[in-house]
Amino acid sequence: MKFNSIDEANRAVIDKIAGGAPFLVDVVPAKSKIKEFEDRKLLLHAGPPIKWENMTGPMQGSCIGAALFEGWADNEKDAEEMLANGEVEFMPCHHVRAVGPMGGITSANMPVLVVENRSEGNEAYCTMNEGIGAVLRFGAYSDEVINRLQWMRDVLGPTIAKALKLTADGLNVNVMIAKAITMGDEFHQRNIAASLIFLKEITPYIVQLDMDEKERQEVVQFLADTDQFFLNIMMASAKAVMDGARTIEAGTVVTAICRNGENVGVRISGMGDEWFTAPVNTPQGLYFTGYSQEDANPDLGDSAITEVFGVGAMAMIAAPGVTRFVGAGGFDDALKTSNEMAEICIDHNSNFTIPTWDFKGTLLGIDARKVVETGIEPVINTGIAHKKAGVGQIGAGTVRAPRACFEKAIEAYAIKLGLI
Repeated sequence: MKFNSIDEANRAVIDKIAGGAPFLVDVVPAKSKIKEFEDRKLLLHAGPPIKWENMTGPMQGSCIGAALFEGWADNEKDAEEMLANGEVEFMPCHHVRAVGPMGGITSANMPVLVVENRSEGNEAYCTMNEGIGAVLRFGAYSDEVINRLQWMRDVLGPTIAKALKLTADGLNVNVMIAKAITMGDEFHQRNIAASLIFLKEITPYIVQLDMDEKERQEVVQFLADTDQFFLNIMMASAKAVMDGARTIEAGTVVTAICRNGENVGVRISGMGDEWFTAPVNTPQGLYFTGYSQEDANPDLGDSAITEVFGVGAMAMIAAPGVTRFVGAGGFDDALKTSNEMAEICIDHNSNFTIPTWDFKGTLLGIDARKVVETGIEPVINTGIAHKKAGVGQIGAGTVRAPRACFEKAIEAYAIKLGLI
């Protein structure tokens, strides 16, 4: 497709974002959708490519947990040795139409949410949210963690999958987002309303299923207790929509931001699959009692796909209730953040209007040129992990995607266009 200008190309990209139609349609073992798992020991991780020896504690811990879950080893020592000696391959989630929170570790038999973007006919995948406490995404791999993952594989995933089969054509994610954003969610740190809306939509189908009553009660209780359950649905939906928009291989719209504890990786529409990286920052925020900045792990996770889509910290004004939790102050600070982010975006998405922003839509299309021109780095809402594997979340805050990533992307695109 030919465009007369970068602005015209960018408009085509953001039109595809605004026109995205994500539907939650299934929950399946990752290997049934991601063929790269066939005949190999492979783990997917968050962020751009990284080697085992460069992974921080939480990501290495998540890998150990995944090896135990898959039955590749039956103890921590053997699992770690296997991971360190090259028996296991590593690949970014983003390379196989997937995204993963925090460590992002996804293995073949983990259940993944399947979101179909009906405007473009493509799919994206994300593991389900494990809840809080000792969880794999923060590097925990105790028996409690592995048992929960097995329950999610054997009970939770199949139950939601069967319930979705009873719907007419899956659950319309845009409708749930539009409702929840008026109820105080920004879809990265706060998903309470959206998770309750999902529970409201799925429960009538779960109660119809022919299944063990104790397991039914466990599933409903888990969904009711897991305030962040919708985050993973949002991540898969944003990935599906942004991948649909990436079919326009022109322009300077940011199509992915992700972090692996070592580097931040950025993609732009005009440079396809190429990653532009810079060293990751450590989040700033509020810490749980007994922890401090010294305990914090450098930022990691694919969840910044929500900011790329226009929510998360981009929509801080929609969730003033979360500003204190991430150490961002109060309402005025939330307004300031969203107004600042508007300076590096192209437009607003009228599908998701924000009452506390005078019904402006969420932001649409981070323009890498504007990041470079203004020096305003995109803000990301994030959980803060302890740098030691398995300790878990120790706080919440915000972090900036480094300007250097965007400078590299714009320079590469300028070279591609023959401008330099």
